[in-house]
Amino acid sequence: MTDDESIAGTLAEGDHGVAEHRAHVREDAAAGNGLAVISIAKSYDKRVVLSDVSLSVGKGEVVGLLGPNGAGKTTCFYSIMGLVKPDAGRIMLDGADITALPMYRRAILGLGYLPQETSIFRGMTVEQNIGAVLELSEPDKVARERRMEELLDEFGLTRLRDSAAMALSGGERRRAEIARALAANPSIMLLDEPFAGIDPLSISDIRDLVADLKTRGIGVLITDHNVRETLDLVDRACIIYDGKVLLAGSPAELVADPEVRRLYLGEGFSL
Repeated sequence: MTDDESIAGTLAEGDHGVAEHRAHVREDAAAGNGLAVISIAKSYDKRVVLSDVSLSVGKGEVVGLLGPNGAGKTTCFYSIMGLVKPDAGRIMLDGADITALPMYRRAILGLGYLPQETSIFRGMTVEQNIGAVLELSEPDKVARERRMEELLDEFGLTRLRDSAAMALSGGERRRAEIARALAANPSIMLLDEPFAGIDPLSISDIRDLVADLKTRGIGVLITDHNVRETLDLVDRACIIYDGKVLLAGSPAELVADPEVRRLYLGEGFSL
């Protein structure tokens, strides 16, 4: 038996926690609770990138989306964001079908996004950056102004409200980005490669950010190549392998699974 045949057999067995995982996703979708990705598929030029992938993120829950390079996790993440349109399946947010919606519509409905790289509008002030999101998410002017003051105060940005974003320090800029992301009152926040190329102090900041989001009742979906840091942070994780869900479960369940260790983590991996 070739390695490819062995892998295909593993993924086809169906009892590798995947059936239970799919049932959990269907329950979340039916309840309208947070994010539910239901059996999405994607191919490019007849090459299957995703096949029947399902996952869910409840409010106040932290979930990791993991897998080796080329496994399909980035395509899955971009499908949730709205950058890639799946060929089949559905993406639900708080009971609403957002599969065909553009990114800005998903943001209005409660899907937040914090990229690893700088995303602030550098030619605008701090207040203008936050206000651009509030204009879309809050139609009432008085409520917008009140929310603006709350966000500026909470993130220590009041004295910087008229400062150009390009003049901010790295920490100030990140606080402004987080305030802007929260201006839309998201129910789910997507974190793309938050641990990429950062120092230990920044890792601590990310832990604090995720803990804060969880305390607010915001669900968090993290995709990252830093497996150890991600598993140390999440409640559950979903591992994508060869375009399919290999296993979904708690960090302890994933690390203890022989197939996950053989195909992805490595035999010597430990938390």
